Amino acid sequence: MTDSKNIPVGFVGLGIMGQSMAGHILKAGHALHVFNRTRPRAEAIVARGAVWHDSVGAMAAASDLVISMVGYPADVEEIYFAAGGIIESARPGTVLVDMTTSSPDLAKKIAATAQQRGLMALDAPVSGGDIGAREAKLSIMVGGDAAVFEKAKPILKLMGSNVVLQGGSGAGQHSKMCNQIVIAATMLGVCEGLAYAKRSGLNPQTVLQSIGAGAAGSVALNVLGPRILKNDFAPGFFIEHFVKDMGIALSEARRMDLDLPGLALALQIYEQLVELGYARNGTQALFKHYER
Repeated sequence: MTDSKNIPVGFVGLGIMGQSMAGHILKAGHALHVFNRTRPRAEAIVARGAVWHDSVGAMAAASDLVISMVGYPADVEEIYFAAGGIIESARPGTVLVDMTTSSPDLAKKIAATAQQRGLMALDAPVSGGDIGAREAKLSIMVGGDAAVFEKAKPILKLMGSNVVLQGGSGAGQHSKMCNQIVIAATMLGVCEGLAYAKRSGLNPQTVLQSIGAGAAGSVALNVLGPRILKNDFAPGFFIEHFVKDMGIALSEARRMDLDLPGLALALQIYEQLVELGYARNGTQALFKHYER
């Protein structure tokens, strides 16, 4: 990959966020090659001009830069390392960008294996949810070689307004863990504050109006708070994926001998919600715990 202008880009993972992210790349004039585990999710973007491939390997072979945005580390492992997968099929010189929130160790494994095959790899998880993806305002946290980052940056900037190189391979994933740790504790605070407002007889809408403009203001409070009050628990980000992320973060923290009681509590409550059937709801459904 020598020029970022109108290069063929591959994209695997056309979920809630991936649809919008891939759409920005297509809109910018790049040839977009797509694969998704379930083809119906790809129909809309194929109708707009993307090229469908029947395998992730075929998609990778047609691309100069490959982006993955899938669900779990096991999915990442499969699409990169299985026979006929991305690493086996991509042409030498291809840049691989995993934007899935995954483990730092897996990011390092992808980068090392890619280098052995003449490929380049970055880990670049994102924050911003469905709205950030739709508006191309994601925060993108990148790990990898600085020169490779510069190659990929023009494409990444089509999807995000804040694209930052955090360090070497795995650093993007570690940064995303910081993000998820903060969100976990923040969501507890948002839900507990609204539960207190309701129980004390206040009007939660006017409480939001006041505290959202003060030091408590945040995306969680100002965007998800109103959704909670409307009983809108549709996913911008699935609880089941957040549980996965918090599990990775807690595992990494324990490996580093770091005690994070707020994260542990949030994970415990969210796991209870999964057991109650809320796995495919948005993270704001944490409020259901306080309504019980």
